[in-house]
Amino acid sequence: MKSIFTKIIAGEIHAYKISENASCITILDAFPLRLGHTLVIPKMEIDIWHHLPESQYFSIMQEAFRVAQAIAKVIPCNRVSQHIIGLEVPHAHLHLIPINSIKDCDFRAPKPTFTPAQFQATALSIQSALTPL
Repeated sequence: MKSIFTKIIAGEIHAYKISENASCITILDAFPLRLGHTLVIPKMEIDIWHHLPESQYFSIMQEAFRVAQAIAKVIPCNRVSQHIIGLEVPHAHLHLIPINSIKDCDFRAPKPTFTPAQFQATALSIQSALTPL
């Protein structure tokens, strides 16, 4: 059965895309912990990160590094945290979250809401800060 991420990758479900390459897609999290919370999702439908082929893993992590740098340029934060949890959707994915304290990484905390215009502006802002490949 296709995961929601597989449907997003196929263009069947709308998402605020940041970047895309042969290995992965990066999108804003639809239920973010903070503005700029981004997901790095392998195009390969695989549930567990360490089951990815090594070349795919390194390609995805390289894109996560590039996107994290862009997030840090445009979202006020002390750092961009990375989390691989993998229990909420059966499709491997990495969370990039701009944080100022450990409290900003609490997945149990109430989630802020943003308008479509805020999501769109954030996606465009992060895209504009991406370094060229």
